[in-house]
Amino acid sequence: MLYAVPLIRGRLVRRYKRFLADVELAEGGVETVHCPNPGAMMGLLASAAPVWLLPAVNPKAKLRLGWELVEADGTLVGINANRPNRLVEEALAADRLPVLSGYAEVRREVRYGLRSRVDLVLTAPDRPPCYVEIKNVHLRRDGHGDDRNDQGGGVGWAEFPDCVTARGARHLDELGNMAEQGCRAVVLFVVQRADCDRLRLATDLDPAFAAAMARALARGVEVACCVCAVTPAGVVIERPIPFDPANLPPVTTSR
Repeated sequence: MLYAVPLIRGRLVRRYKRFLADVELAEGGVETVHCPNPGAMMGLLASAAPVWLLPAVNPKAKLRLGWELVEADGTLVGINANRPNRLVEEALAADRLPVLSGYAEVRREVRYGLRSRVDLVLTAPDRPPCYVEIKNVHLRRDGHGDDRNDQGGGVGWAEFPDCVTARGARHLDELGNMAEQGCRAVVLFVVQRADCDRLRLATDLDPAFAAAMARALARGVEVACCVCAVTPAGVVIERPIPFDPANLPPVTTSR
């Protein structure tokens, strides 16, 4: 995904009310911009952090700039939570997601379950439909929790979520239902930063989501993870990374 126009540089002043941020622009002045991320954005809100902003395409937009990138921990991080769906679709079209290859048709935002929409349903004549739930990831927390498997060498842990997501836990239970009905069900974590080598759940930040993941895995739901190359020119899915379920709680049957 390449940006249609050059990004505008600035430095973060503050983020507030979830969807707003004040940014000191490199060209001068402080401007309120749209923050397209409802999460906690843990580790990404340092004062004066370099940020990159995208001019709004819609001339009627209330804010003329939207926040896209931030520099954190020495790397560029994509903060736009709306981007991963497009990134996945582009990777599918270019056959750069082997875990989801071989499907002829892609349907978006399909209603299923009791009150949910799944991000993608992939279909092909010779296999069951594949329900794909895409999760945006930007949190990195090295040295947190149980690192008994770490062997050094600069391993970077991506973690999800960065705050409580009851909706996300519900999605996992809905995917489990589809897996038990004979469909393929996949949670795809898209890490919008390139400095991570594997992914685990932030069980301390949302124990309920971790419990839902344990149930989902036991019911046949698959997990796939990938990291992105992030530059001011654009963001693209770069490579797969493993998911480590070692810190998940024991499976319980209540839902």
